[in-house]
Amino acid sequence: MSRKLHLRIRKGRFAVCRLAPQEPVPSWALTTGEFTSVSRTRDELSIVCAEDGVPSGIQCAPGWRILRVEGPLDFAQTGILASLAAPLADAGVSIFAISTYDTDYVLVEEQQLDSAVRALRAAGHTVEQYVG
Repeated sequence: MSRKLHLRIRKGRFAVCRLAPQEPVPSWALTTGEFTSVSRTRDELSIVCAEDGVPSGIQCAPGWRILRVEGPLDFAQTGILASLAAPLADAGVSIFAISTYDTDYVLVEEQQLDSAVRALRAAGHTVEQYVG
């Protein structure tokens, strides 16, 4: 794919949490770190937030790192996630993708971060550490 993107690795470790669908969004999810994503379906309440803010006893998968696509991205652009997911899949790196109004985020498990960065750079993308 010819789409070349600029990504930045966000500071910190994140957790992907699952709560019951009827649960209110807990305050701990909204007051920790600089990134939180909340999605509700009839089957679950899914929260991605700073790992150190998740209380014990919450069902979650800790140890995720975030790569942010530098945006904003235009809604008319196609193939953005595909241009990231394909080289990561080829490298055996699992992802958890989140899209917002302005951009896309790709989460990878921390132990796969180096492999992810190598695969993305080999595919022609720029990957930098977050500064600021």
